[in-house]
Amino acid sequence: MDKLKAFETFASVAARGSLSAAARAEGVAPAVIGRRLDALEEHLGVKLLVRTTRRLALTHEGTAFLDDCQRILAEVSGAEASVSAGGVQASGHLRVTAPAGFGRRHVAPLVPVFHAGHPRLRISLNLSDRVIDLAAEGYDCAVRVGDLPDSSLVSIRLADNRRLAVAAPGYLRRRGVPRHPRELAQHDCLALSSDASQTRGWAFALDGQVTHLRPGGPLDCSDGQVLHDWCLAGHGIAWRSTWEVESEIAAGLLVPVLEAYAAPPNGIYALLPHAPRHLPLRVRLWVDFLKERYANPRFWGVPPAL
Repeated sequence: MDKLKAFETFASVAARGSLSAAARAEGVAPAVIGRRLDALEEHLGVKLLVRTTRRLALTHEGTAFLDDCQRILAEVSGAEASVSAGGVQASGHLRVTAPAGFGRRHVAPLVPVFHAGHPRLRISLNLSDRVIDLAAEGYDCAVRVGDLPDSSLVSIRLADNRRLAVAAPGYLRRRGVPRHPRELAQHDCLALSSDASQTRGWAFALDGQVTHLRPGGPLDCSDGQVLHDWCLAGHGIAWRSTWEVESEIAAGLLVPVLEAYAAPPNGIYALLPHAPRHLPLRVRLWVDFLKERYANPRFWGVPPAL
């Protein structure tokens, strides 16, 4: 029995919750995963997992063994990296998911850059606004924007994200600049359609608390990129994330309004199915890479302060 491979298989099954999910992540048949687990349990002389056709659960011994197993795998990965040619090198298959709009702009361009520094990696990027179950679907990391729901996943804050009301200079010359959020009722506001995910409306800091307004106008759309384009074309005021509009603001193509009433920032996060101390090297290096890139204002198209 290859003990290290058996440990990796056990940790993968425990994290993903099923033999089939672990098999998909590795690209083998579920029967192969089952045989490895059987051999490991026979070697240890204990039952690690209770498997039925409907569910999989760790035994008491399996729970105790998992923590040690993850620690050993992390140490082995670190030891390999410490002696690899050219410094710390990640290997294996890194699977990342991110929201479609943010991912196209701020994740996808970084993937080839990261791969150039770690050519032994294979990287799969999934861009979807669907909330993906990381463990069940075999993903190593999710990049998420905004407030996070309560979850058993581990979150690492990569950067701040603010939402601002913005408009093109031409629109503001024609219609004037709103001085208070309530004045948005007299403006053409470019809002997401009612069937889109932004159901709470636009957030502003009013009277010491965050208040949500639902301004309207003659145009709405379920796609945020379309709203962005309409806003640039001067068709109204939009409420957009800074990751989407900072470069246009810096270039003078868009002007923030009602900044005095801007709600506190939320975040851009890396979500992980494991505690940081148990992360594979490829995931730790990827998260550190994102943190370094996102910490640089130039990445978002913002010129340095004078």
